[in-house]
Amino acid sequence: MNQSTHQQAVDQAITSRRSIRAFLPTLVPREEIEALLEVAARAPSGSNTQPWKVYVLTGAVRKQLSDAILKVYLNPDEAASHKEEYVYYPREWVAPYVDRRRKVGWDLYALLGLTRGNKTGMQAQHGRNYAFFDAPVGLIFTVDRVLEQGSWLDYGMFLQNIMVAARARGLDTCPQAAFTQFHRVIADTLGLPDNEQLVCGMALGYADHSKTENTLVTERAPVSHFAKFME
Repeated sequence: MNQSTHQQAVDQAITSRRSIRAFLPTLVPREEIEALLEVAARAPSGSNTQPWKVYVLTGAVRKQLSDAILKVYLNPDEAASHKEEYVYYPREWVAPYVDRRRKVGWDLYALLGLTRGNKTGMQAQHGRNYAFFDAPVGLIFTVDRVLEQGSWLDYGMFLQNIMVAARARGLDTCPQAAFTQFHRVIADTLGLPDNEQLVCGMALGYADHSKTENTLVTERAPVSHFAKFME
């Protein structure tokens, strides 16, 4: 494989990555998941601290966690008592971030035929997060509470490596911050030690390309909007 082919393969793995919201039931072999994680673990981290820890959920355990979260999520009064441990989104939304957020949300709902007044339909769609969008593999990521912000930056590179390595293998993913609200349910169900904090979840499997939600392709700002070249 020459340099140009290598570049095309890497670029294709990156640019074909999308958040998939409907998966086939096709199982992913354990050795495939282990190989993917081994590659992803080559992500850089400050002083080689390697802050990531991954819980790979399949079969009965994956269903057990999904059922436990959905039981709480579908009870509004109980769900309201569950709060995220860390702030992912800004407390005050401003342009252009709020505009991008609204667009991707309404674009997805439009594909699914959900109108602005259909709160029940929106709740049901959001709830699909907790079933890992029916992916056969659910990944739960935690970090040691003793670690600081730099390790969370390192963690992002590890997560990106997983998603790109998955694409190189014909697999798809959906990174999911939605799980952070129910960190207590996750800790209880999986028996997480007290020193571990939930970072996020991720669905892993093979995309169901017959589902309309998987036709969503989000826009990206051109390089001229975020890069300043200085000589």
